[in-house]
Amino acid sequence: MVLKIFVFIILAYLLFEFIEHIVIPLFAIILKKKRKPVTGDSGLIGEVGEVKEWSRTEGRIFVHGELWWATSEEPLSPGDKAEIQSVNGLTLKVKPHKRTNF
Repeated sequence: MVLKIFVFIILAYLLFEFIEHIVIPLFAIILKKKRKPVTGDSGLIGEVGEVKEWSRTEGRIFVHGELWWATSEEPLSPGDKAEIQSVNGLTLKVKPHKRTNF
């Protein structure tokens, strides 16, 4: 009887350790890969900023507390909202932001 209890405790401990060191970290890795990046070039794509200065196809927009140089194929004017499409060095390619009403 004591041997069965001892074996049960050992198996329970091994199962707990397996879950703690294998299963939980795997779930964390899988969930982390599904999240959108929040830093670097890829973290800016899709963000919306406010146009501060604009002249023809280029100007400056305010995003994440910073002023960035930006270009756009569509006309923009100061005060407009612009969505970031791509990042090339320190220049953003943007398009006018289309508001969606829910």
